[in-house]
Amino acid sequence: MCRHLAYLGPPTTLASVVLDPPHSLERQAFAPKEQRHSPVNADGFGVGWWVPAVRAEPAVYRNDTPIWADRSFPSIAGVISASAMVAAVRSATPPNPVEVSGVAPFAHEQWLFSLNGWIDGVWEGRGTELRRSLPPGLDARIRSASDGDLMFSLVLAALPTGADLADAVGRVVASLAVENRKGPLNVLLSDGHSIIATAAGNSLHIRSSPGSVIVASEPLDERSGWMPVPDHSLVVATVDGATITALSSPP
Repeated sequence: MCRHLAYLGPPTTLASVVLDPPHSLERQAFAPKEQRHSPVNADGFGVGWWVPAVRAEPAVYRNDTPIWADRSFPSIAGVISASAMVAAVRSATPPNPVEVSGVAPFAHEQWLFSLNGWIDGVWEGRGTELRRSLPPGLDARIRSASDGDLMFSLVLAALPTGADLADAVGRVVASLAVENRKGPLNVLLSDGHSIIATAAGNSLHIRSSPGSVIVASEPLDERSGWMPVPDHSLVVATVDGATITALSSPP
């Protein structure tokens, strides 16, 4: 399990989104209010952001220590600005190991991905079965034992079929939901221009204002405008607004 967020809007520091709000992602790491399956998220954290003037691929900072124990991150987070970012704090689902390669966000080309949940049976053969369904290149990009990294490759595999980002995410979540009745599948996917997210078994909220949007597991503050996303929903958000639709039924 984890808590995660994605931001699009005017350039702002990483700290202003991840560390500074009253109920920041850092606070959600040790005192989440709406997390349903674990009390803390102490198994690492990560932040990814885009600098289009430098390159199309995002930069990523990840650590397998709790976010509150990393003494270097606040220093850099206060001086790095971005107009798009994805961040997560992790509670590793047993028997997932606590290691930096398993910490979201996972990166591939222009995309960043985070899973708040787990794939049932991934350690009892389901993971091997799913990896065998992947094209060789997408199987090879998986660098960890994390089911989040595996799920990211499943989403990427859906893109060459002609699906857009939202279709790919919705299709994969719906397919996995057939055998994932007890496990949440909240995901975040972004290319730095749009955010695709699901509320599927755990909390998700959105705050949209002219020129900016935040999608987060929990509201970051008490300001008005935060809207809970209904369970079993798909969110598509840009700086121009957001749409929320029902996830497709499992095939």
